[in-house]
Amino acid sequence: MQYLSLLGPIAYLGILIGSMATFSHLYRQRQVNSKLRLAPYFGPHTTRNIYLSLLHLQDDQKVPESVLRAALLARANEDIQRIMEVRTRKPALAQLLQRGVVGDEIFQRLQRAEQELEIELKDVVAEANALAPNWGSSIFQSASEMVPNKLLREKLEVIKTRLPAEKEAWNAQREKSRRELEGDGDVLGQPSSVVVEPAATPQKMIPVKAASSDEDGVIVETPATEPTTPGGGGKSKKKKGKK
Repeated sequence: MQYLSLLGPIAYLGILIGSMATFSHLYRQRQVNSKLRLAPYFGPHTTRNIYLSLLHLQDDQKVPESVLRAALLARANEDIQRIMEVRTRKPALAQLLQRGVVGDEIFQRLQRAEQELEIELKDVVAEANALAPNWGSSIFQSASEMVPNKLLREKLEVIKTRLPAEKEAWNAQREKSRRELEGDGDVLGQPSSVVVEPAATPQKMIPVKAASSDEDGVIVETPATEPTTPGGGGKSKKKKGKK
C-alpha cells in the first residue's frame, strides 16, 4: 500500500521532468534554427573560396606553391580586416542593445561572425603550417602589415572616382566667380560725370617797387597793367634815376 501511495507523486514528477526536458530541447532546437536562419554579418569570403578552389584542383591543374601562399596570405588579410571591424563594432552594438536602440538579432549576427572568425583563424594557421613549417606563427603579422596599404589603395581609388565630379564643380565655381568679378568691373568702369568749375577772374597786378641800393642809386619800378578804357589806352612809364 505504501508503494501505491508513492506511485502518484513519482508519476507526477516523471511527467513534469519529461515535459521540462522536452520543452528545453525544443527551445534549444528553435534557437539553433533561428540562428541558422540569420543572415550572415559579413558578405561571402571570396579569398577563402579562391584558396580552397586552388587547393582542390586536380593533379593535372595543380598551381605552384607560391600561388597557394599568395592566396592564403590574401585570405589572412581579409580575416584581419574582419577582426578589426568586429572589435570596433561590438562595444557600440552592446551599448545600443542595452539602451534598446537595436534589436537582439543584429548582436547575435555579430557574435556568430566572431565565432566563425575564431574557427577561420585556426584553419588559416593549420594551412600555413602545412605549406611551410612555422609559417602559421607569422602569417597574421605579415597580413596585418598589408592591411594599411590595402586601405590606402582603396581610399585612392575612391578619390579617383570622385575627381571628375569635383573638378567639374570647381570649374563651375571658378566661372561663376569670374563672371561676378567681370560684372563688378563693368560697374566700376562706367564713365563718371565731370563737373567743370568756371575759371577764377584774373586779379589786377599792383606795381611793386624794388628795394633801393645806396651803391648804384637806381630805382626800378615793375610795369603795371592798367585796364583799357573805351576812349584810350594806358601807357607804361619807365623812370631811371641818376647816380
